[in-house]
Amino acid sequence: MDYKDLLAYRKAFSLAMEILKVSKLFPKEETYSLTDQIRRSSRSVCANMAEAYRKRRYVNHFISKLTDCDGENSETSTWLDFALECEYITIEIHKDLNEKSLEVGKLINYMINNPDKFGCNQEK
Repeated sequence: MDYKDLLAYRKAFSLAMEILKVSKLFPKEETYSLTDQIRRSSRSVCANMAEAYRKRRYVNHFISKLTDCDGENSETSTWLDFALECEYITIEIHKDLNEKSLEVGKLINYMINNPDKFGCNQEK
């Protein structure tokens, strides 16, 4: 199994791609602020998960990188709130993307709480 086979990774990657498409409609003046930030944080979930998976040999490293994933996922949710409040996305789009973000968060937390199911060495 590879990190790209993880359900959490696949869902996070899909969410990042949806956010990319939606953020292309943001105003030009947001290019170097909201647009870049939401794209960066949503992609960072995937990048950190890839790193976490490669660090499975050490459970603490695995959990630490997954904690970074969870933080980036929460940041993405915050940027979605700003996009809604600024009226760059509709309530429906916000609800859909936010629900997907919550699902990714639950999967990340499952991984954090069950590192042994992902091939982690239980020695600290």
